[in-house]
Amino acid sequence: MSVFKDAIKTFLAPVGDLLDNPEVSEIMINGPHEIFVESQGLVYRVDNQFPSEDSLVAAMRSIAQSVGRVIDQENPRLDARLPDGSRIHVVLPPMASCGTTVAIRKFSEEKLTLNDLIKFGSVSKEGAKFLDICMYLGKNIVVSGGTGSGKTTMLNVLGGRIPKTQRLLIIEDAKELQIHADHVVSFETRKENPKDGVTAVTIRELVISAMRLRPDRIIVGEVRGEEALDLIQVMNTGHDGSMGTVHANNPVDACTRLETLCLMGDIKIPADAIRKMVGSAMQIVVQCSRYHDGGRRTSHISEILGVDSNGNYVSRDIFRWVQRGKDEKGKYVGEMVPCNYVPTFFEDIVVNKLPFAKKQFLAPEWANKLLKSK
Repeated sequence: MSVFKDAIKTFLAPVGDLLDNPEVSEIMINGPHEIFVESQGLVYRVDNQFPSEDSLVAAMRSIAQSVGRVIDQENPRLDARLPDGSRIHVVLPPMASCGTTVAIRKFSEEKLTLNDLIKFGSVSKEGAKFLDICMYLGKNIVVSGGTGSGKTTMLNVLGGRIPKTQRLLIIEDAKELQIHADHVVSFETRKENPKDGVTAVTIRELVISAMRLRPDRIIVGEVRGEEALDLIQVMNTGHDGSMGTVHANNPVDACTRLETLCLMGDIKIPADAIRKMVGSAMQIVVQCSRYHDGGRRTSHISEILGVDSNGNYVSRDIFRWVQRGKDEKGKYVGEMVPCNYVPTFFEDIVVNKLPFAKKQFLAPEWANKLLKSK
């Protein structure tokens, strides 16, 4: 494996220092002479360059070959995982008009906890404690957010809070999750490679296999297609505490997004039936957001209450991050506060003697005006 890693680093020598820099979380290559990085949530250009377009293409082809993939004019896109767990995506010209375009999302081996998220200001103590209770009670959770908003980090942290007596099956397109739990089985999809006679194995197929392997909970790392229907069915068929991530801007949009993805499949189910299935399957949405100051924060923890008589999703914020101002460095000043809403499953909290009082759902006096203005 070390030889493999060394080979990859050789192919990526022009950005080797960026790969080694722990403060760089993502490297974006827009052709050989234009390279940007993300650090502490902000994006800026660096001086690193590849010698030429040909050298950049050669490097990407070598990487593809080393991970058992192909990238050429017939297959101009590459999505792969590097030996250290980092994820790389490549698009060749002419689809990429500025030259070969690459994004490398670096892998972090750091094991984070809810306490770490509290220290980073991503979630409040009460919000973290409530999420811990949701994991214990086996609530179905969807982590929603944009690209780079911290969805994977949140899912890693929540997955680590699964009770030790339960068996967790994880399904991903490209392995990113690093969940530290006692009983974890991970699956990764396989891309088709006709030249070698390799057939594709999709997330949908892996969900079917997972259902037959006695799971207590199933996690779909990122829901991007028709496998959304499988996740919803998993949540609706007794696998309480299952989770997934989806790209959406807020909790209601997360429901709508999953509904749309469900309808992409070959299985013909009426849209209103799909909507009701999504509304009944999803219980908690954790919304992750990346703010303009570079901060990644949990903007909402919301309960989904199904659909109303007009077919609209009903969502109630339990906790929300509110901004109070800016400091002298331009960083947002704010905090996560309760939203004066007691979740419908509060009786479960009481019956299980979990330490969370009803008054902890009440917003502080100063926050009420800000909550009403949103």
